[in-house]
Amino acid sequence: MQKEEMLPLQSESHAPEQTDAPAVIRDIALEAGVVINGSAPWDVHVLDNDLYQRLLTKGSLGFGEAYMDGMWECERLDLLFQRLLSSKAEEKIDYASKLRLMGEILRHSLFNLQSSRRAFQVGEQHYDIGNDVFEAMLDPSMSYSCAYWHKAADLAEAQRNKLDLICRKLELKPGERLLEIGCGWGGLARFAAERYGVDVVGITVSKEQQKLAQQRCAGLPVAIELMDYRDLNDKFDKVVSVDMFEHVGPKNYETYFDTVHRSLKDDGLFLLHTIGSSSTTPKTDAWIDKYIFPNGKLPSAKEIATTLENRFLIEDWHNFGQDYDLTLMAWWRNFNQAWPRLEAKYGQRFYRMWKYYLMSCAGFFRSRQGQLWQLVLSKQTRSGVYRSVR
Repeated sequence: MQKEEMLPLQSESHAPEQTDAPAVIRDIALEAGVVINGSAPWDVHVLDNDLYQRLLTKGSLGFGEAYMDGMWECERLDLLFQRLLSSKAEEKIDYASKLRLMGEILRHSLFNLQSSRRAFQVGEQHYDIGNDVFEAMLDPSMSYSCAYWHKAADLAEAQRNKLDLICRKLELKPGERLLEIGCGWGGLARFAAERYGVDVVGITVSKEQQKLAQQRCAGLPVAIELMDYRDLNDKFDKVVSVDMFEHVGPKNYETYFDTVHRSLKDDGLFLLHTIGSSSTTPKTDAWIDKYIFPNGKLPSAKEIATTLENRFLIEDWHNFGQDYDLTLMAWWRNFNQAWPRLEAKYGQRFYRMWKYYLMSCAGFFRSRQGQLWQLVLSKQTRSGVYRSVR
């Protein structure tokens, strides 16, 4: 992976000493192989001692906000997060602040954070920030999901590989109707219509995505609708959902799969492409929830399989989570290169937020806590044998 350009670090003569850190934080960092104000590229350089209080009172939320505020630096954030997540440092910080942790768990337990009333919040806060950011960061197809890097030389080829892999797994045929739940900027809809001759209906909760997707799919048998998945009421030969399930939430899994079930013809196929967590957790990362994907929640394999029982048969379950690490690092390089023309509009705090987002997610997948799954599902009424595709 290419070494990224970094903001200048404070000189060692002005940095707080390692001994200034509270023992609990210093010990947790050392267990992860991270030295506060150390010399390794993944070490944290503290520029403001208030960082420790933020960590002890606000956990991962405070850590991310402190980075956005310039209270600490790190030469390689991706390597830092790989180490912190591999050692479960966040859980140890959470344990040191039990009251805040219990508040997060109760929030997810008591409230439906992904209700239909909240469905459009993630579109408004994240996907509608500005198409210029995503056009600069993503490949020409504007695929905002994990690429498939097998035999690919660059991001654009890896994303084409992913789009074609999905179409082949779905066994798309000319004239079929394809429903895409969470269609983004229309990359898959356009690819499937052009290459496989299908009619596509894509739905999104983002006005900006809808507008650009309609432009990009003009002249093709593609309809892009602004709507919540719960309002679907039609039948399709095939259904696909790419990196949208993370916004559904455990309280709505049954409703989601029941909606897909009634939307899919008896002999059809459904492909679910989703980020997954290596274990079932009662909460989500507080910083990601506040600044990047509000109301999101990563599923575990157990949660998915339990909900699928008596609804769908699992024809295929494909994991290529480590490809998301490569994808995120490619997005970072594109974003960082484009930053000079975006800076005047978005400002330095946004730059640090976006960098923290991409690098922390790369570390999440590199630590293997994060997975990327493609499931091919069918109704029990489907005839014939499904042959897995890679």
